[in-house]
Amino acid sequence: MIIEIIIALIIGIIAGTITGLTPGIHINLIALITISFSETLLKITTPIILAIFITSMAITHTFLDFIPSIFLGAPNEDSFLSVLPGHKLLLEGRGYYAIIFTLYGSLSALFIILFFTPFFIFLVPFIYSKIQKIIPFILIIVCFLLIYSDKEKKISSFFIFLMAGFLGIASLNLNVKEPLLPLLTGLFGASNLIISINQKTIIPEQRINSIKNIKLSINSILKSSLASMISAPFTAFLPAIGTAQSALIGRYFLNIRDQREFLFLIGAVNTIMMGLSFITLYSINKTRTGASAAISQLIPELTLNHLFIIGSTIIISGFLSFIIAVNISKIASKNIHKIAYHKLSKIILYILILMIFIFSDNTFEGRIISLLIFITSTSLGIFTISSNIKRMHLMGCLLVPTILFYLL
Repeated sequence: MIIEIIIALIIGIIAGTITGLTPGIHINLIALITISFSETLLKITTPIILAIFITSMAITHTFLDFIPSIFLGAPNEDSFLSVLPGHKLLLEGRGYYAIIFTLYGSLSALFIILFFTPFFIFLVPFIYSKIQKIIPFILIIVCFLLIYSDKEKKISSFFIFLMAGFLGIASLNLNVKEPLLPLLTGLFGASNLIISINQKTIIPEQRINSIKNIKLSINSILKSSLASMISAPFTAFLPAIGTAQSALIGRYFLNIRDQREFLFLIGAVNTIMMGLSFITLYSINKTRTGASAAISQLIPELTLNHLFIIGSTIIISGFLSFIIAVNISKIASKNIHKIAYHKLSKIILYILILMIFIFSDNTFEGRIISLLIFITSTSLGIFTISSNIKRMHLMGCLLVPTILFYLL
């Protein structure tokens, strides 16, 4: 049993490293494939071993996925207002620093997950039972707060939010097996890549320093950690709230302005939300991520023993992923300026299109519809970035359908 656990943990970390570094290959896709072959896999192993694989893959993904997010698809300085602070640092030659700040946040998230686990086990079931009926109204309030926070472009942000919402409703109601794959890939991946290709972005040589010299003050760490503790647990049991929305809620409450603190915050929120989704599955039997949904199919009723194993997997895979991510980001930083960036962006874009065509549906008609969703969502993403509107408003593609689902 111990050997099986170790093997599942290692394979999960390898898989999470691959999904984290490869745009378009998401953990939800691998989790779906795992479930598809579960009948065969369960003849040679047990559900908890597959759950360990999925958990370690999911946590590893949260440590690694900022590497391609920051190093790929960075626009030029004219589009700064609508991209992550990590892109700014990349074009200043400090992309490695940006990655390390997110990794510090993800590492701190492991301790925050441990801190919140008892709360989620004992108090969240009571809280959730009280707020369940008002969840759509909470989501509406969150949406308006986020739109209102965009002080200079409230009307434009609201327009983008509604457009994304209509696109989400249409996509989810079309006859496509995996509508979220072309929808989210177009909105958040391909749109950035196409802008980068058109602008022929040039990435400067990156400065690399010892991790010991890349520091945040104690005050910054405490401030960013507190912000993540305020926002991430709250949104962990609310549907359709993503990392960006959660991080901005925390940023608003603690008035975080420093881009290093924000990178720390968004790294922490990313890992906290994933980790707590497994605890949420145990406490209220609700799935908030594709990974937790896969585990719920493997183990319909989690026990406290299952939760202990999953929690241990979160901590172990998190520490190992931190080490892996530091080394991979160093290699990427040393070589990114040597690569023809617009050519690399083209290759990534072609891979995304191919993956959508292959994995979104198993019928030709479904694949064509998926490509149309992809083209439409990419166009909306390009318009959003070109208009210097925060891309978080594109999450209306999930929030609007979710709100309507609860209300209707």
